[in-house]
Amino acid sequence: MAPRRLALLLLGILGAPGLADPGPLEDVVIDRYYIPQICLREVQMGDFIRYHYNGTFKDGKKFDSSYDRGATVAGVVGVGRLITGMDRGLQGMCVNERRHLIVPPHLGYGSIGVAGLIPPDATLYFDVIMLDIWNKDDKLQITTLSKPEHCNRTVENSDFVRYHYNGTLLDGTPFDSSYSKDSTYDTYVGTGWLIKGMDQGLLGMCAGEKRSIIIPPFLAYGEKGYGTVIPPQASLVFSVLLVDFHNPKDGVFLEHLEVPESCKRRAVTGDFVRYHYNGTLMDGTLFDSSYSRNHTYNTYIGKGYIIPGMDQGLQGVCVGERRRVVVPPHLAYGENGAGNKIPGSAVLIFDVHIIDFHNPADPVEIETAYRPEGCNVTTRDRDFVRYHYNCSLLDGTKLFSSHDYEKPQEVTLGANKVIEGLNSGLLNMCVGERRVLIIPPHLGHGESGARGVPGSAVLRFEVELISMEEGVPEGYLFIWHGEPPASLYEEMDLNKDGEIPADEFATFIKTQVAEGKGRLMPSSDPEKVIADMFRNQDRNQDGKITSEELKLKSDEDQEKIHEEL
Repeated sequence: MAPRRLALLLLGILGAPGLADPGPLEDVVIDRYYIPQICLREVQMGDFIRYHYNGTFKDGKKFDSSYDRGATVAGVVGVGRLITGMDRGLQGMCVNERRHLIVPPHLGYGSIGVAGLIPPDATLYFDVIMLDIWNKDDKLQITTLSKPEHCNRTVENSDFVRYHYNGTLLDGTPFDSSYSKDSTYDTYVGTGWLIKGMDQGLLGMCAGEKRSIIIPPFLAYGEKGYGTVIPPQASLVFSVLLVDFHNPKDGVFLEHLEVPESCKRRAVTGDFVRYHYNGTLMDGTLFDSSYSRNHTYNTYIGKGYIIPGMDQGLQGVCVGERRRVVVPPHLAYGENGAGNKIPGSAVLIFDVHIIDFHNPADPVEIETAYRPEGCNVTTRDRDFVRYHYNCSLLDGTKLFSSHDYEKPQEVTLGANKVIEGLNSGLLNMCVGERRVLIIPPHLGHGESGARGVPGSAVLRFEVELISMEEGVPEGYLFIWHGEPPASLYEEMDLNKDGEIPADEFATFIKTQVAEGKGRLMPSSDPEKVIADMFRNQDRNQDGKITSEELKLKSDEDQEKIHEEL
């Protein structure tokens, strides 16, 4: 056999010692001195194999070595391309198995030998390591190592995938790894961008799934190999973790995790939404969370303030709803990603909890829970009212309650003492009536919020009107039910001494109220109202009112009009 033909022998190992002389041999002597614990396959007739070897004579003199040539030997077993002794000696080998073979002359190069290399009737000693085994009938070997419990979708042709991998030869020699580059491998499936075996091996995978994919050479790099790392006719083993995948035609995928039974209204374009969220990649890596900041994310939807996928994904939400929004990269941050937490071409998953939403055009929403029968008198602007209330956010978070105090809340309607929405909600109520008020932030505490109230929060009030007192016009502390006395100063000067001190003024006003001739501005402290009236009339603040100082409010207003004219 010519020396060139020796190169067709299979895998071998370095520097194996020669075996002792067994004497005349009838067959090959096989010493399996290393057998791997796991042997998935053994060499059979017709298999294509790759191996390294050292060939020596009885005295240890080396006559050939694949190691010295720097290349493994590849060939087919049992088809006459190897010396008979090697054909027999390689049968049944496992990948990574090591053997010592003693080949007698009649199973080697016989009485002829190889000129200048192997003498006639030479017994040959081979030290072999098997590196690769495959057959032309082989198919892709796929082993699922782990798989998520929930898998709503699997990889199909034309999908864009992002995956990590370790690539090794069949003997475990590594040739490449995405982990060493600290970046996923990103590509389309089924479009010819990958070797055929990977195109096939990725099909049907779930995001988060791990697979081992063994690819025969004819579905990998074939006879040419690849560079210096993948020899010709090499089987490849890929350990793959699918990080995420999508299709360029994908839209937003919605999963309704929890929808309240009562949903009177759903968010639409132009609404302002407050929500909490956790943002993760498809492999579960958290990239952002509003919870970590202890603050909702607040934004308009459908106006381009957020990524297109979230603009779409928040349409139609209910207050209190929990929703999962899966956003493909072309509706998120695209090929470039964002910062160092969102890789390019990443699919994003948002688990959102809707706290509340409103529209800037919203009025106060009033729902009457109870209204007494025969209610003819209702509250008006400037009336003094007492009421109980519970105030909460729309998610049920309690903020304030009048029941936490000894007495009801008191306020003069229209006096700018309460938020505008609450003031509106208390109008036209009967004593004993109960209402639920939904107050949008522009009629509440606005974008800034207040102590204990988040910015842009929609408020829910449960109110019950306890009592009401008819009010007086703005700017008045007292009004007459009819015409005032013609000689007001004289009647007010009870002791007729030409001056009216504070006690005399107070006695007169109280008498008018008691006789139903007039009424004070409603207040929890009428004495203070009367004191304010006296102070307004005591122009020089000398503790008494003179006839020149005393003026009706209507007269004062008329004088101001004349002055302006």
